[in-house]
Order: sequence, then C-alpha cells, then structure tokens
Amino acid sequence: MSEPSDPAKKKPKKRPLPKQVKLELPPDMVPLYANLVRIAHSPSELVFDFSRLLPGDKSASVLSRVLMSPLSAKLLQRALAENLAKYETVFGEISIPQKKSLADYLFKPNPNDPESPEEEK
Repeated sequence: MSEPSDPAKKKPKKRPLPKQVKLELPPDMVPLYANLVRIAHSPSELVFDFSRLLPGDKSASVLSRVLMSPLSAKLLQRALAENLAKYETVFGEISIPQKKSLADYLFKPNPNDPESPEEEK
C-alpha cells in the first residue's frame, strides 16, 4: 500500500528562466532624443509621449508614443532604477535641480549665476 502524498513535502517546481531575447534594430531606424515625457494612464495601460522641448519653444511635438501594460511599466521602473544606480556608481550621483521646475532649470538660466551661459546679443 502506498502512502498518501503530502503536498507540504513536495519540492516546488523550478520555473525555467526566460531566454534572452535578441533585439534587432532596423538599419533605417533613426534614434530620437527626448527631454520631455508626458505620462497618462488608464486602468489597463500607461501611455508615454516622448517629446523634445528646445529653449524658446512654446510647444513640443510628440516624437514617439509608447504604450505599456502596468506590469511592463513597473518592470521598466525597476530596470531604470537598477541601471541608474549602476550609472551613478561609475559616473557619480545625478543631482536633481531644486528650482521651481526642471524647465526653469534647463531653459531659463539665472542671470546671477556665474556658470550660466550669457545670452547672445
């Protein structure tokens, strides 16, 4: 007679690690630089609109829109945190401006700051 199996004594099955996905970039792909992102969300997705705002511009056109599931966005957040920590280990801490807004810091230099570039006349 065999003994009844006890589920508490069973070893949990090991899940195989996901295989590394090979990313292929199309030869005609043009990289975009963005310094502004607008983030919106619904219950089922997050929407990232990447733009570039240049000094003196009043508006910015969306260059790329990326939609992600909440889980994918959370995993992206984790990956960004890990990569920024590695970056700061190599290059030093990234300081976040403490002025009114990032746009003020980037596009409205303080005239009393000796390190701010002088405007062309």
